[in-house]
Amino acid sequence: MSPTDTQAAPSGRLAIIAGSGRLPFDVAAAARRAGEDPYIIALTGETGEQVSDYDHTFIGLASVAQLHQILRDNAIDRVVMSGGVNRRPELSEVRIPFRLVSKLPAMVKTLFSGGDDKLLRLVIRLIESEDCRVVGAQEVIPDLLATTGPLTTKKPNKTDWKNIEAARKGALALGRLDVGQGAVAVSGRIVALEGAEGTDAMIDRVAELRRTGRISATKTGVLVKFCKPQQDERADLPSIGTTTIENITRAGLSGVAVEAGRSLVLERELAVDLANRTGVFIIGIGREETPDGRVDGSQ
Repeated sequence: MSPTDTQAAPSGRLAIIAGSGRLPFDVAAAARRAGEDPYIIALTGETGEQVSDYDHTFIGLASVAQLHQILRDNAIDRVVMSGGVNRRPELSEVRIPFRLVSKLPAMVKTLFSGGDDKLLRLVIRLIESEDCRVVGAQEVIPDLLATTGPLTTKKPNKTDWKNIEAARKGALALGRLDVGQGAVAVSGRIVALEGAEGTDAMIDRVAELRRTGRISATKTGVLVKFCKPQQDERADLPSIGTTTIENITRAGLSGVAVEAGRSLVLERELAVDLANRTGVFIIGIGREETPDGRVDGSQ
């Protein structure tokens, strides 16, 4: 990418703070194809085995001092935060440089009482205190972003749009509370909201509700994932992939709608192919409603 008037060409190395899942390695592979030599900062207990393909160091979740040392030692000037984090660090794990001791009270409060978005903003501030720029995964792999409209052969029908609208409202309300990004609606009503357990576990709950008769075994439903309204888009954008498709199929859902331009579709070709083979839809939708009451992108 050539430099622009507003952003200088990179002069240092790209680092990827890697949590769980395949996204960190999709980002690393794309960066390598673009001529970068990405450095993986792997989170202990979270990062997958593919880390061995790259220069890397494992660090604890709250090892701010070690993180800063890695950034300096490897001349890193840009950082991508990607992948899941399944647990928050304990207070005893927090390690910060002496010069940041004044920030410790705010860190502790955020660790134990703030939502994910507040925590990510704190991490971004700590990284940028080392003169590094935090960039979104979508800046490295723009093709990951969901586009408006259906990605699959199957498209939502009238019943699906009723479920999409209900789940969209639920996902946005949940996001404003900094709790989660996803919701499931069946028969036009919300039956599950995403909490700290994550999307896959939420869908598992829906499957269990069907098995126990708490929701109809014959009525279809829809998963909707939306970016939190106040979210910093450089980290933790909503994402779906082949696992999502497998899970919604098992839970008897007819498809998934994600926010166009603010959600990631991982393994896009594989996910779309699987959705087409299993008869479910994937669609990117806008945040606003159209005049006829449907979600923008439904036409």
